[in-house]
Amino acid sequence: MIKENDDIMKPYLLQMLKELALLGAVRNRIEISSLELANHLGTSQQTASRYLLELDSKEMIIREMGIKKQLIQLTNIGKEVLQEEHLQYQQIFELTNMIHLNGKIISGMGEGRYYTEQIEYVNQFREKLNFIPYPGTLNVEIKHIERNKIRLLKKYNAIIIDEFKTNNRTFGSVKCFHATIKDTDGAIVIPLRSHYSNILEFISPHFLREKLDLKDGDEVKIVIFIEN
Repeated sequence: MIKENDDIMKPYLLQMLKELALLGAVRNRIEISSLELANHLGTSQQTASRYLLELDSKEMIIREMGIKKQLIQLTNIGKEVLQEEHLQYQQIFELTNMIHLNGKIISGMGEGRYYTEQIEYVNQFREKLNFIPYPGTLNVEIKHIERNKIRLLKKYNAIIIDEFKTNNRTFGSVKCFHATIKDTDGAIVIPLRSHYSNILEFISPHFLREKLDLKDGDEVKIVIFIEN
């Protein structure tokens, strides 16, 4: 997978990947020179060569020298970058009622269990989300490149879990969005007064670490459903 420091894809490298893919480098090795690539991109041969070196160093392409030209093919890492770009365009033009996020499982501080066991929250979850959550939350750290998608959630209607008071304290309102992880239903919960961070808390009627065999560091995809 792409290393965290490489999550921010440089636009010119993305364009080079697209060009190589259009020339057939997704499924096969293509024979092409740096000069020919430069002509496709409208840049200099030196610049095209530098782009190829960068893609090679990031393990997004494989290069070999052919008889007269170099042979180039995209690696799985390179394909994943283009697949993510494809999903983003799908979201823009087709899947406007869903947001796709990629992240990794991390451990929390244990506070999720305390909050999800509060009876007032439980009653509202049952009424508004149609399930009672397993005690605790599954914490997912979203990749840096996708944090803007989390900010988009501010613009959409959410299911609101109202605040309530006990003898000791006030428990704040929570915004919820129906969501899935590995096709397992649940919801994203976001405290109404908190800043949107890169950590999402997922609740579900299931103990997800056991049901989905998840552990810290595992990569997952979250699909969030937007309420119209």
